[in-house]
Amino acid sequence: MLNEFKAFIAKGNVMDLAVGVIIGGAFGGIVKSLVDDIIMPIVGAIFGGFDFSNYFVGLSSAVNAPTLAGARAQGAVLAYGSFITVLINFLILAWIIFMMVKGVNTLRAQVERKDNTPAAAPPPPADVQLLTEIRDLLAKR
Repeated sequence: MLNEFKAFIAKGNVMDLAVGVIIGGAFGGIVKSLVDDIIMPIVGAIFGGFDFSNYFVGLSSAVNAPTLAGARAQGAVLAYGSFITVLINFLILAWIIFMMVKGVNTLRAQVERKDNTPAAAPPPPADVQLLTEIRDLLAKR
């Protein structure tokens, strides 16, 4: 069983998947920072300076704090502002992945077109050329 496990781990697909998960986690952090630190402040400035992160609805009458952190300490809240931020993160990440896959597919199509282009046939050997010329001369008579 140990040898089978070693063979499974040594396969390229498993290693590619592990690298993809690690890079995906780091990339997720980049996208989160992009949304939280760049996009959401711009959106907030355009729409009157509001901050999505503090948009919530208290699910009990005891919740009356002005910030999400304070409201969560008071009771259950429906934090739809956080959901909007996460949704924007997802859409940006999905768009970037779509563009990457589209680029890779375009490159693959170009490579396949180059590979499928028939190479020029090499000229026939000299003896075959000579025999072809003799045949053509005899056909003219």
